[in-house]
Amino acid sequence: MIRSILKGCLILTLLAGQVAAQTAPAITRIHPTNWWVGMKNPSLQLLVYGPQAGTLTYSLASYPGIRLVKQHKADNPNYAFLDLTIAPNAKPGTIELVGRGNGQTVTRRYELKAREKSVKAQGVSTADFIYLIMPDRFANGDPSNDAFTDMKDTKADRSIPHLRHGGDIQGVINKLDYLKDLGVTAVWLTPVIENDETLKQEAPDRMQAGYHGYHFTDHYKIDKRFGGEAAYKKLAQELHKRGMKLVQDAVYNHISDDHWFYRDQPFRDWINTWPAYTGSNHKDVVLYDPYAPASDKKTLLDGWFTPFLPDLNQRNPFMANYLIQHAIWSTETFDLDAWRVDTYKYNDLDFLNRSNAALLAEYPKIHIFGESWVGNPVAQSFFVKNKMNMKFKSNQPGGLDFVLYDAINAALREGFGWDTGVNRVHQAVAADALYADPLKLVTFLENHDTERFVSVIGEDFDKYKMGVTWLLTQRGIPHWYYGTEVLMKGTKNPSDAEVRRDFPGGFAGDKADKFTAGGRQGRETEAFGYVRTLANYRRATPALQSGKLTQYLPQDGVYVYFRYDGSKTVMVATNQQDSEKTLETARFAERMNGFTKARNVISGQTISDLKTLRIPAKTALVLELSR
Repeated sequence: MIRSILKGCLILTLLAGQVAAQTAPAITRIHPTNWWVGMKNPSLQLLVYGPQAGTLTYSLASYPGIRLVKQHKADNPNYAFLDLTIAPNAKPGTIELVGRGNGQTVTRRYELKAREKSVKAQGVSTADFIYLIMPDRFANGDPSNDAFTDMKDTKADRSIPHLRHGGDIQGVINKLDYLKDLGVTAVWLTPVIENDETLKQEAPDRMQAGYHGYHFTDHYKIDKRFGGEAAYKKLAQELHKRGMKLVQDAVYNHISDDHWFYRDQPFRDWINTWPAYTGSNHKDVVLYDPYAPASDKKTLLDGWFTPFLPDLNQRNPFMANYLIQHAIWSTETFDLDAWRVDTYKYNDLDFLNRSNAALLAEYPKIHIFGESWVGNPVAQSFFVKNKMNMKFKSNQPGGLDFVLYDAINAALREGFGWDTGVNRVHQAVAADALYADPLKLVTFLENHDTERFVSVIGEDFDKYKMGVTWLLTQRGIPHWYYGTEVLMKGTKNPSDAEVRRDFPGGFAGDKADKFTAGGRQGRETEAFGYVRTLANYRRATPALQSGKLTQYLPQDGVYVYFRYDGSKTVMVATNQQDSEKTLETARFAERMNGFTKARNVISGQTISDLKTLRIPAKTALVLELSR
């Protein structure tokens, strides 16, 4: 069946080319949709698309500082690729693109903008606390965009978990003050690029839809069900006005099979194709295993994620340029501060380095952190700047810290043992010697693809506070998944939609509004207050951001580490056991000498004798030491 689908798509592409041959040449798309003068890279490659657009010979009407260097023909006559150079002294304005052929002339205007001074690409750092939002499930701020008859998934329906629910960018904007009060400094949205795709049968009991945003159908459109380009620009403005940042989610690996340039492909090698459907083996070990065969690497990198997510061939230079220019265009257009890269380990390695280098060349402060879902420090360090002696060297500044994620979750599920419990956290951090800069790793307790943290720990509130403490006091850049501050829970049974439920209070008709103090009850209030206190303390305490770290071997279920700089020392002591522990502090003399008292950051209580510390059962202490 899958082979028939692939063959059908190829036939559709060939038929489209035959139909185009019988029509007059026209230009219906130019990507990027605009560009800027004053970029550091003077080169620009335009994708020109339309019926017979590739049969025309192109030129530019005279424009000082702009030159058409080369025209490339594609396999499909509906495409042309044009290489332009933009001189440093070129002025903003509109250039005229002229295509001639068979006695016909086609013209299109193309805008070169001035770069806005507001574009800073600040990056995210250890001073930040990133909040991950799936906009469709967070808040509905504009019900007028819930339904569009000209889109395949025509209307929002909250009664079905795997369909769109109507959350949007305006809903996020409406809650920015809530987030800032919580201590959040940066917002990462799952992709807001158009996902106008046909519902797919993922399993006998459920359909697959693009509510989550990872199935692109047009790179240069912000989905109008989220509010479109205007709403996304407004979000960036409102964030920056509050001193907050915006992180965009990149998807380089795949697209929806409803994407327009999959339906009509420019080159035979535009997509990674196989004689019959071949899924990825998902085994990243083949990339750094010195004994791995090329065939296993090819299956990892070129295999498809699912039958309906075509795998992009980034070794095709035009595809690579298209993706890289889109990343730069998005950064400039929407004033982005950082990028999270989806499914990082499935992409061509040389392409990733080229993409990272291009972004960093234009925006030296920008941060890039990819999703490489791996299980050990060697694997994780392979995909970032590292200190290992391997043939391939990644230039990715940071990555999502799945190693620490695994360690924290495992530690809280297990009892304390020789190498279990808190030992796992200690061991994960001890492997930092592999990374060029472990402070650039983005740490987390869960995300939109995992079980909810509250469910993983059996809804144990003591474990919740311990996990939150580790996240917000350890090294790295912490990120948070929406709703965990009010104890949202869920497992991936029967589907991922169960860990992507609507935030209570974000939608009309909700029984309770957890965005407000009055809507939170019992433990929810305590959980919100705990996260808020610790996140805001971290934001005000450089020692917890960029300070040094000393961690001591766990003993009898007690794990102690210190974060410190020239002005402040913070001691974190966690007791995983079911009984109170008395901690003799002489063991920590090299970090505690000269300190005579401490303030409990959570309770505000002053401790005047530091010779011994009593740590209640299943408790995390965060102590600011003083002399």
